[in-house]
Amino acid sequence: METVSIKKYTLIVITLASFLTPFMGSAINLAIPAIGKDFNSSTIILSWVATSYILASAAFLVPFGRLSDIIGRKKIFMLGISIFFVTTFLCGIAWSMQALIIFRVFQGIGSAMIFSTGMAILTSAFPPQERGKVLGINVATVYVGLSLGPVIGGTLNHQFGWHAIFFFTAVIALIVLVVSSIKLKVEWVGTSGETFDYTGSLFYIVGFIAFMYGISSLTTVPAAKIIFLIGLALLIVFGFYEMRIKHPILNLSLFKNITYAFSNLAALINYSATFSLGFLLSLYLQEIQGYDSQVTGMILLFQPIIMAVLSPISGTLSDRIEPRALATLGMAISTIGLVLFCFLTEQTSLILIIINLALIGTGFALFSSPNSNAVMSAVEKRYYGIASSTLGTMRLTGQAVSMAIVTLLMSIYLGNAELTPALSSKLLSCTKASFGIFSLICFGGIFASWARGKRGTGGQEPTCPAPAKK
Repeated sequence: METVSIKKYTLIVITLASFLTPFMGSAINLAIPAIGKDFNSSTIILSWVATSYILASAAFLVPFGRLSDIIGRKKIFMLGISIFFVTTFLCGIAWSMQALIIFRVFQGIGSAMIFSTGMAILTSAFPPQERGKVLGINVATVYVGLSLGPVIGGTLNHQFGWHAIFFFTAVIALIVLVVSSIKLKVEWVGTSGETFDYTGSLFYIVGFIAFMYGISSLTTVPAAKIIFLIGLALLIVFGFYEMRIKHPILNLSLFKNITYAFSNLAALINYSATFSLGFLLSLYLQEIQGYDSQVTGMILLFQPIIMAVLSPISGTLSDRIEPRALATLGMAISTIGLVLFCFLTEQTSLILIIINLALIGTGFALFSSPNSNAVMSAVEKRYYGIASSTLGTMRLTGQAVSMAIVTLLMSIYLGNAELTPALSSKLLSCTKASFGIFSLICFGGIFASWARGKRGTGGQEPTCPAPAKK
């Protein structure tokens, strides 16, 4: 009976936490134009309101995932919730664009702690035969956050200003923190007694940030190419270093497992192709079609609602049906939806936009839960933390790549100008070019998803080779 109680409260706490970050992300997209007007910011600086948060989350995910395996996943999870609460409140009282972006960076670090432990805790608490269902519920909660984000965020921004979005999210974070403190009684440690790789963590964090910042700033920062090359060099050094030490932060030998490797690659591609959709359509609907943030939020609602409804179903199906079949079908449907958005005009029917959002939502729901199940079922229990954080890193790296592409295209099409009605035609061209690139990326993801092969373990936990010792 006690085990049932532990499982129940673990699911409740983790799903509550899983709601927070997607809600924040989708809600703030609706406030981007308002933030720009408040701080007189250019389109490029505005993109960093989203990018800074994602970049910090992605850079710290793997180190915190490894640290949670060593010292305890609950400890890192609770610290992450605490940091997220404080920094979300600070974002709400930000007095300048620079302050807002700095607070968003630390908010992203808190999110990294939540992301890197949430799925690992769920996978630790539930047996393999229940894993697809539980992960499906968790993914559905993520999509509920994405669903309510545009509606509540758009309404709060329209009625009270963009600051209210952060204050509202901070209240939810405080509730999660209190419930977690009271109900999350069990600690999960995967590799107690092993050492933490501080040198590898430094290589990874600095290399990743330099690499992604360099890509995003190629046309706006003179030294961006040098920063990009430094980041690339550090990541290469990181890879060689990790293969030579006894306890790496990222066990690269796990990628010898074909299912694990291609499932992670498919996640990276899917998020690279789809994440910026909300950001782009928020600007398109408000700046080109003239809707306010409240109405825009209602329009964008259709995609995540479909995700929330279908994700538990696809997660349960992935316990019975080969995950690659469901995930590949989802990738193909998403590709079709992205191609259709390449034909947006200033007069595109709202009904067509809503139908296409629902189509992409269907594709994403069919992809995400089965893909997560495939990743977590491909590793031993002691690697759940790093597998969870690696999958989260693929998701956030994909999101960072997606925003980097948009930032780069905005700098090409719009330059360093403030958003004005005079720029609407250039903004439309930028939006269509973005969807064109994302369509090609997603098309390639169809083959990556299928190449993972069949799940040969039937949900059991195969053994992966250990990394080489010094």
